[in-house]
Amino acid sequence: MGTFKAWVVEKNEAGQSLAFRDFDDADLMDGDVTVRVTHSTLNYKDGLALTGKSPVVRRFPMIPGIDFSGIVETSDHPEYRPGDAVVLTGWGVGETHLGAYAQRARVRGDWLVPLPQGLTAEQAMAVGTAGYTAMLCCMALDAHGVKPEHGPVIVTGASGGVGSVAVALLARAGWHVIASTGRDGEADYLKGLGAAEILDRAELSKPGKPLGKERWAAGVDAVGSTTLANVLAMTRADGAVAACGLAQGMDLPTSVAPFILRGVSLLGINSVTTPQKKRREAWARLARELDLAKLAAMTSTVRLEEVGRLGEEILAGKVRGRTVVTVE
Repeated sequence: MGTFKAWVVEKNEAGQSLAFRDFDDADLMDGDVTVRVTHSTLNYKDGLALTGKSPVVRRFPMIPGIDFSGIVETSDHPEYRPGDAVVLTGWGVGETHLGAYAQRARVRGDWLVPLPQGLTAEQAMAVGTAGYTAMLCCMALDAHGVKPEHGPVIVTGASGGVGSVAVALLARAGWHVIASTGRDGEADYLKGLGAAEILDRAELSKPGKPLGKERWAAGVDAVGSTTLANVLAMTRADGAVAACGLAQGMDLPTSVAPFILRGVSLLGINSVTTPQKKRREAWARLARELDLAKLAAMTSTVRLEEVGRLGEEILAGKVRGRTVVTVE
């Protein structure tokens, strides 16, 4: 097969470097399925990997990119044949296993899912890990038993990838969605996705009381740290918050008060090693329940060779919604 184009992260004494260059097929890692990548996407974790601002990459050289959709070229896996359309999110791809910002990937077939019926390869990457994680949050809230009639739902980091998809999904499910964002001028965008109210993130980002006024029945938090602590402190009795991100930090400066005085539940969301059954359920629900017109409204498109500049932008909060990477 020869070589193919890829973004490659290297590390030396001077630190991490990133280059768009030829990569040899012989250097691909072990796997029983080789995929011609047609699309990828940009997530917060990709920004960390591209810039080296957090030790996401744990093997060098590394092709970053944690998501892809594409067409199977060769397969020794019983479920996949050449020509099959597939999707991959998570499993350490782009972190410990060569990833998606490339024209070709070799992975374990057990990490793949068939392209969901009702979604194109491009739409699947408009969803990506961010949208898939948003659905896992919605599923966790459903399983907990909180419903729209119990009160509003808060979505933090609402202008980002997880937040944008969460707003659209929750609004379509009948929730009164309060969208928290710190980005000026995003109110119309978020209301177009279904948000009923816009909350300035400054109200949540500073240290607050162990318990505050009960304002919402549920939450989807992609921010962590003090923001998550304040969301918990203002969640109604027997409510629940699904936590999936750390944009503000990995710490959680809260107390036991929301949990033992109001019965609030904190639901942790792991999108990386989700079992196949749950993973496929999430993708099937996305294909059924996500408004594709709203997905298109939150999505922009770049070419593979443009990816290098996007890491700094997403970490600086300058990327709205979802970004699809087209691979030629």
